Amino acid sequence: MRQILERVLEAARREGAEYADARWVDRRSQVVRTKNGKVDRVREDHSRGVGVRVLVDGAWGFASGSRTDEESLMRIAAEAVRVARASALRRSDPPVAMASVEPVEAEWRTPVSEDPFEVKLEDKIKTLLDADRIMRQVEGVKVARGSIAAFREDKIFASTEGSYIEQSKTEVGAGIEVLAVSGGEVQRRSWPASFGGNWAACGYEYVRQLDLPSRAEQTAREAVELLDAEQCPGKVTDVILGGSQLALQIHESCGHPIELDRVLGQEASFAGTSFLTVDKLGEFQYGSEAVTITADATIPGGLGTFGYDDEGVPAQRVTIVDQGRFVGYLTSRETAGRVGLQPTGAMRADGWNRIPLIRMTNINLEPGDWSLEEIIRDTKEGILADTVKSWSIDDRRLNFQFATEVAWEIKDGSLGRMLKNFTYTGITPEFWRSCDAVGNKEEWQLWGLPNCGKGEPSQAAHVGHGAAPSRFRNVKVGVGRW
Repeated sequence: MRQILERVLEAARREGAEYADARWVDRRSQVVRTKNGKVDRVREDHSRGVGVRVLVDGAWGFASGSRTDEESLMRIAAEAVRVARASALRRSDPPVAMASVEPVEAEWRTPVSEDPFEVKLEDKIKTLLDADRIMRQVEGVKVARGSIAAFREDKIFASTEGSYIEQSKTEVGAGIEVLAVSGGEVQRRSWPASFGGNWAACGYEYVRQLDLPSRAEQTAREAVELLDAEQCPGKVTDVILGGSQLALQIHESCGHPIELDRVLGQEASFAGTSFLTVDKLGEFQYGSEAVTITADATIPGGLGTFGYDDEGVPAQRVTIVDQGRFVGYLTSRETAGRVGLQPTGAMRADGWNRIPLIRMTNINLEPGDWSLEEIIRDTKEGILADTVKSWSIDDRRLNFQFATEVAWEIKDGSLGRMLKNFTYTGITPEFWRSCDAVGNKEEWQLWGLPNCGKGEPSQAAHVGHGAAPSRFRNVKVGVGRW
């Protein structure tokens, strides 16, 4: 493969490319789903191909194909150069100038104890049906669902600068979900997170650790209890967000606005722009002193963890918000060079037939000093809420509204009655400036999101978010009901 990719890059150079890189990608995935005592879906996908990206006359060109014989790859290289020449004729931005990086030869792979693709399909189905049976034994449950998924990407990157990198990434995810129905009302509870559960970069040992059947009864009972729970009141109050909900809050209001291509308007047509314009770097008070946010592609187990990005830039830990002050972006070699920063290793593509874009790695709210019990005890009046139900945020990532599956009232430092249909709204910097208590390392957990959307044509990125339960003061809740 090395010889083949080197010949592809040489062909691109002969056609006139100033720079070229090639990615050979082999992707495999499996999804197993159950619903109400039956297997709902078993799906396996396997895709392999090569993408070639070139720089000609200060403009990018990209072409790809699933055939990897030498003749096809030479044709792909020539097509990428033609695209770049055409793009240069219509270029409105300054010519691309990439920040320099050291060429590297390296190998990297996810540590795996048990290969998820070697686990028998029957074993996965049994785990899900065992959980399904327990959930449906709870009176009031209408729908019980479960899923186990696995993903692997083997990738080789080569560039005309001399880099040659082989990587293999393995991921697994699993979760259960219950719908309880009474009259015309439906309530949902999920575990360990909504929309398919939680994901991690490791082997099947993660699914065994989750032990879905052990959480099935509690998940089902909470869904049924929500039917008779009190409606979330409309008011301004203190809110404690659990880790699962806070992970999405970080994703939408912290992760997306720090993507420098959005800031520079390169993704405005689909993904929107950002309120974190370059004049704010180093000056803007994004959050309170309790808020430190990092982008860390080196954390074991994160969906945003890798050895090198799709430009050959090494994975790294970057501080984004330092005790409330905004200090960093996610960058590519191009955008970093454009504004005088260093590339942060954030360029990734959704497979061989997509051009790399700036994508989140693991965007984390760094741990504080509080246990969840201490935060609750310190809260005179408020609400504890967790598990994503719905979300909405504007294209600059400023105004947002989120809803959670479940919430509990807090009175005089103690948890009280369950609340349903909890919603909260805010403006991103005001919300993060109101954060005055962040959970400690024991409360902190890494959450995986395998479906972050961006780009045209659309690409899905696998990203991670570390979070611990945290408190926000004077939040508007019960939006639209007061």
